[in-house]
Amino acid sequence: MSATIIDGTGIANLIYQEIAEEVKLLLDAGRPAPHLAAMVIGNDGASKSYIESIRKRSQQTGITHSIYQLPETAKKEDVIETLRFINQDAEIDGFILQMPLPKHIPADEIIACMNPDKDIDCFTAINNGKLFLGEDTLFPATPWGTIELLKRSGISVSGQNCVVVGRSNIVGKPLALLLARNHPDANATVTLCHSRTRDLQRVCAEADILFVAIGKPEMITHEYVKEGAVVIDIGIHRLPDATLEKGYRLCGDVKYDEVAERASWITPVPGGVGPMTMACLLINTLKAYKGKEKNL
Repeated sequence: MSATIIDGTGIANLIYQEIAEEVKLLLDAGRPAPHLAAMVIGNDGASKSYIESIRKRSQQTGITHSIYQLPETAKKEDVIETLRFINQDAEIDGFILQMPLPKHIPADEIIACMNPDKDIDCFTAINNGKLFLGEDTLFPATPWGTIELLKRSGISVSGQNCVVVGRSNIVGKPLALLLARNHPDANATVTLCHSRTRDLQRVCAEADILFVAIGKPEMITHEYVKEGAVVIDIGIHRLPDATLEKGYRLCGDVKYDEVAERASWITPVPGGVGPMTMACLLINTLKAYKGKEKNL
C-alpha cells in the first residue's frame, strides 16, 4: 500500500479563492474589507517569514493587514500598550500574536489583555472556554486547519478512533476537543497522548486516524501506524543536511517514507497541515468581521 497524499497547499489555495470572492462582494456592496493585525516581537527568520506570509495572503484575498513590529528588547508595558490600541481600534477585526514571546515578557499577562472578539487564534481564556463547552467561537487556526483538511479531503472522523499525540495548549488539546464535539464534522472517539503515555506505540497503532504534534523529528515510525490508517503530521523541523544547497531539509514528526507505505492517507511536510494555518486565520478574520457587523 502507498498512501494518498493530502494536499494542504491546494486546499488552502481553494480557501483563499473563497475568501477573495466573499471580500469582493463586501467591497462591491460599499463595505470595508476585513482587517487583520499582527504583532511580532523580534526580527528573526521565523518572524520575517511569518510577516511575509501575512502580507502575501492578505493581499491575495483582499483583506487589509497591519503589522506591529516591536524590537526584541520591548518591555511588557510596550506590548500591552500596543495591544490596547489594537483592542480599541474599531477598524481591526482580527489579531494575531506571534509566539513564542521573548522570555522576559509573560505570555499569560499579554494574552489576558487580548480582546476575545479579535482573538483569531483562540489564545484567550474566554475563547478556550467556549471551545471546551462546545460553543461557537474563533477556533485555533492549526487544529481547525487540520479538521478542514480532513473534511475537504472527504475523510470523515465520525465514529473513528482518533489518537492525538501531543498535549500542547496550541495544538493537541484544542484538536482533541474539536474532534470530540457533537458536530457533523466531528463526533470522533479521541485519545490524547503525551510523553508519559504508557505503551505509546501500541496506543498509536490502534488509531484509525493518527494526529502527531509531539515536536520530535521523525519520531513516529511504521511500528506506530496501523495498516490503512490516516496519518496527519502537524510537526515541522529543520534537520541539517550537507547534501542540500541550503544545508537543511524540512521534516515532520512522522518518518514519512516508511509510514506512507502503511497509511491510506498521509500529509506531507511541508505542504500538509502548515498551509492550512494561515488559511484558517483568514477565515477567522472574516468570521470576526461578520461578528462585529452583527453587533453594530
